[in-house]
Amino acid sequence: MMLPADIFHFIVDLIWKDDLSGAPWYKRWPLTVLRLLYVTIRELVSGELALYVTSLVYTTLLSIVPLLAVSFSVLKAFGVHNKIEPTLMSLLEPLGPKGVEITQHIIGFVQNVKVGVLGAVGLAFLLYTVVAMLQKIETAFNSVWHVHKLRSFSRRFSTYLTVVLIGPVLIFTAIGITASVTSNSLVQYLLSVEPLGTLYLEFSKLLPYLLVWVAFSFLYIFIPNTDVKLKPALIGGLIAAALWQTAGWVFAHFIASSGRYAAIYSSFAVVILVLIWLYVNWLIVLVGAKITFFIQNPRHMTLEQIPPALSSRMRDRVGLAIMYLIGKSHWTGEAPPGIEDLSDQLEVPLELVEKQVEALTEQGFLLATAGDPVAYVPGRDIDTIKLSDLILAIRTAGESRRVKFGESGVPGPVDKLVSELEKTIGEHLGERTLHDLLEPG
Repeated sequence: MMLPADIFHFIVDLIWKDDLSGAPWYKRWPLTVLRLLYVTIRELVSGELALYVTSLVYTTLLSIVPLLAVSFSVLKAFGVHNKIEPTLMSLLEPLGPKGVEITQHIIGFVQNVKVGVLGAVGLAFLLYTVVAMLQKIETAFNSVWHVHKLRSFSRRFSTYLTVVLIGPVLIFTAIGITASVTSNSLVQYLLSVEPLGTLYLEFSKLLPYLLVWVAFSFLYIFIPNTDVKLKPALIGGLIAAALWQTAGWVFAHFIASSGRYAAIYSSFAVVILVLIWLYVNWLIVLVGAKITFFIQNPRHMTLEQIPPALSSRMRDRVGLAIMYLIGKSHWTGEAPPGIEDLSDQLEVPLELVEKQVEALTEQGFLLATAGDPVAYVPGRDIDTIKLSDLILAIRTAGESRRVKFGESGVPGPVDKLVSELEKTIGEHLGERTLHDLLEPG
């Protein structure tokens, strides 16, 4: 009789044993979905997403009023500020009657924030709170995408401005225009003609779900500091929207309506429910982002988690391959590659390529361009980049110049052997340069 663990391993082996690159669609699609489900659950169990979710819940509690106050001030100038309350109420709808009460309290706080009388210091603090929240969100998204750098200040300013100011204005203005057009007498007449009326009624039922889908997809495209393609963002947004609607229904029917929290926490029950609902919301947002990442980068969908570092042998191979590709593009006059281009060509995970590129850049072998996205060119003439120096730089990457571990305590024979190995590499390569590696024949 098979144990549950044996059954689990059998199913996992069944999902992962075949190479799907040449498989027919009816086999590739179901297995891809199962692999996506497996790696997503694995990421949840690892606990990293939970850390970011907890941080975002805390940040949301501190920043929700300043964020809405800034948006409210801008929306008021366009005459659509009255749309904030219904939107917030729909977000808190799973909390039941308490959701309405919380919405009214938040809107009351927002209306009490008089941006015009805050003064320079107060306004600066208000904007700082909003920017800090968006920066934390970007950091969480970047972690999902294995991106370790925030945008430049100018790009952050423009992106955050789009998310906080322009985005809500466009959405609420579009809703207002739609309502105005619908109330037009000619449109009313057209809607009375079948099947236009029925189609409009069905579409109006789907519209809230479509808006949630668009909102999630918008976040997945604009927030991460990397190039996110439209198709993965739409798929991730659709899955996140479905999860969000399902979670809202479950929360409303089984959690918010339960009397257990009121019995245990008394008047604090509503606070606990808000925290749980915020946690669920942010968890869904980051799960959708992770799914988007895996769809765009299918090579990350592996049975085992990708190791945080390459072996010494693989560092040599990947480091030399990176220099070869960058040197070749420079030599032939092609556009310099970025980290994503290198990752695609080498079929090596993004973060591992990024570590190698950073090490080579720090040691002067590569130079980052000023463009966006960043690309890389040789740091000096390829005729002067000796292969022996390059291999030594790859192998010593990450060593501290100030702190030398394991040198004084290494036995003499071992130290001598390592020196002989390094000397052998240098003698074998001689004066060969990167240019020689690129030279055909």
